[in-house]
Amino acid sequence: MVERIAPVLVFLIAVTVIAELADQAKVFDVAAREAAHLARGRVWRLWLLVVALATGLTIVLSLDTCAVLLTPVVLSMARQLQIPPKLFAFTTVWLAGTASLLLPVSNLTNLLALHQFRQLDTSFISVSWRPAIASILITVVVLAALFHRDLRRTYAVPATPPVEDKVLFWGSAGVCVLMGPAFVSGVEVAYPATAGALILVVLFAIRRRSVLRWSLLPYKLVITVIVLFTVVGFLSDHGLENLLRHIAGTTSNLRLSATAAVGANLFDNLPAYLAMEPVASNSPHRMMALLIGVNCGCLLTLWGSLATLLWRARCDAARVDISWWSFLWRGLILTPLVVTGAVLALNG
Repeated sequence: MVERIAPVLVFLIAVTVIAELADQAKVFDVAAREAAHLARGRVWRLWLLVVALATGLTIVLSLDTCAVLLTPVVLSMARQLQIPPKLFAFTTVWLAGTASLLLPVSNLTNLLALHQFRQLDTSFISVSWRPAIASILITVVVLAALFHRDLRRTYAVPATPPVEDKVLFWGSAGVCVLMGPAFVSGVEVAYPATAGALILVVLFAIRRRSVLRWSLLPYKLVITVIVLFTVVGFLSDHGLENLLRHIAGTTSNLRLSATAAVGANLFDNLPAYLAMEPVASNSPHRMMALLIGVNCGCLLTLWGSLATLLWRARCDAARVDISWWSFLWRGLILTPLVVTGAVLALNG
């Protein structure tokens, strides 16, 4: 268990440090201004651009990276343009989950599952592409329906924010851009994330030492994750696997996905995946149904995934209030639709 979870925690810490320091270097403020310029004053065009960014960033850099790197961009952008921020906030967090089925690197649960697909001699993407497309399209439709009034708005394009230190700005921007090819190179994702974090720490130590502080480390999230894994590990040693096998059944992929979704919302999607992996490991389609449940079905509770916890932390830092109730009621609309649609696409 420790060997499988340690790289996940290292990745979480490193990518959070990268996001915090890139934010200090004004990378996200400038990116927000450029996005607003491309959309030419129309919120719906700006939103479609954010949809494309969130989808691409999730697929290539993982949902956790999307939650950490893109959320500050869209919230800064909404603040600059005086647009209600929840449209863009929910776009990033929902697509961080539902767009994370396509590639192994798109989600840490996918990385954990990859060895099972290799043992089953099945290409991951050959099973994932149809449910991935379905889940993205359903998410976009639901977002458009829920926030249709905001999509009609217009805005005045603001001036580009000043960059105080161009060395920090371009260094931070370069690290963020290079994470993409590094994460799809096949190397354990914790290594490039750690390298990127160390590069920025050294750069800030030289240029702006005052920014470096212990609060950059997401220690509360790390402690939370360790506790969750410990609890699930204990329960797994005391009959949890047999109980989950009974609840999930052995034939219905939708039943398996629904069970996984409930587990993710109760315990977080990573420990939920590990607890249910033995239940689905005999078939690539069963494995993908499990991933649909823990990736797309974890959007009911604020602790349903690491990405959601990271996203909530970025919202809090930007003073955007997302209550557990507002997150839950919107998730109750999306989750059944996206899980059912993705499973139907898988079965088709």
